[in-house]
Amino acid sequence: MVNTGGLRPLGWTPTLSQLISQKWTRKWTRKWTLVLIGMLASVIGPTTTVWLPAAEPVSVSVAVEYRALVPHRLLALLHAPEVHEELKLSTGQIGELESLFAQVDGVWFRSRILPLDKQFPILDKLEQQVARWMADHLTSQQQERVRQLELQSQSVRVLLRSDVTDELKLSEKQTQKLAELAKATDKAQQELQQALMKQQPATTLQDTVTKAIKAEQDVIKSSLDTVQLRKLTKLVGAPFETAKLERIYPMAPEFDDHQQWLNSKPITLKSLRGKVVLVHFYAFQCHNCHANFAIYKRWHEQLQSKGVVVVGIQTPETSRERDPKAIAEAATEKKLEFPILLDLESKSWNAWANTMWPTVYVVDKQGYIRHWWQGELNWNGATGDQIIEKVVDKALAE
Repeated sequence: MVNTGGLRPLGWTPTLSQLISQKWTRKWTRKWTLVLIGMLASVIGPTTTVWLPAAEPVSVSVAVEYRALVPHRLLALLHAPEVHEELKLSTGQIGELESLFAQVDGVWFRSRILPLDKQFPILDKLEQQVARWMADHLTSQQQERVRQLELQSQSVRVLLRSDVTDELKLSEKQTQKLAELAKATDKAQQELQQALMKQQPATTLQDTVTKAIKAEQDVIKSSLDTVQLRKLTKLVGAPFETAKLERIYPMAPEFDDHQQWLNSKPITLKSLRGKVVLVHFYAFQCHNCHANFAIYKRWHEQLQSKGVVVVGIQTPETSRERDPKAIAEAATEKKLEFPILLDLESKSWNAWANTMWPTVYVVDKQGYIRHWWQGELNWNGATGDQIIEKVVDKALAE
């Protein structure tokens, strides 16, 4: 099984400020190829300056096509406490922001499993809602800084935004070339992702991804003239390090209070604030789920004294798994003593937009998702349990 969740949509790419100032070095590892489809930002190398012919305006239809290549970063940024500090948000503003998250985060999180052509319109609509919220709750200076951080976090693909294209006066030739290479990178990334999910050899495909990103690097090196670079530097503002942002995912969906529980009275994530929660979806007849049971039990036994709560969500795949008595008997047989929610109608499964048995989510003390892992934690030598434990340690320390 392959971990297709919990990887960083921001952290591994240099920001535009770093690119422009040439004060960065790029590290490429296999780990960072396993990103959520649609969350890949392009990476470029140090920029050189050349002069190009006078810019030709980019057509509206082309601008719309290019926009689909630009990663959405706004919601992720606004979830990060470091960004709140950068914006100097008041306690009241943060409270209002969390109220906004309660409205949009479920839709945002569930959109991750959709094809890009269906995902992007949803994200665009959510970002419009966020923009209206910012207009009502943030100062003009705070709004401007949010835009700068968003531009920085979108890395090279920001040059395909119509507003940036207009402000830099990029030519059709410049943007078309970058768009072609961006599409090639996305295609290579998707093919690699599919191969990994099918547990197929992926070395060649990984090389293809690396070369595609390098191609994006090379075109940018010879793409912007001195005036365009100067304008871009002003647009992105003072450098801000997005690579270290940890809380960039939505609030976890609340447990359904109308469902049955084993080993516990009904609980809510809200009641568990202040604790780190390990939520795992399983089905008791699922062979891959059984491979994780020993780890879940170890977490329950060893981590609860540190402030960690393990919660199982039993979502049925077979008819027998819809029988509460059979679920209870299986839990007793396997000595699963942590709280278990009986998701007999798959309401929680759908609320979390879960797609695989088993899947484990890390929820931090404030109720935000910090990481997730799909499949067996130790499949073919994988160390998913150790990765999750490191995330838990960081969350506990906060």
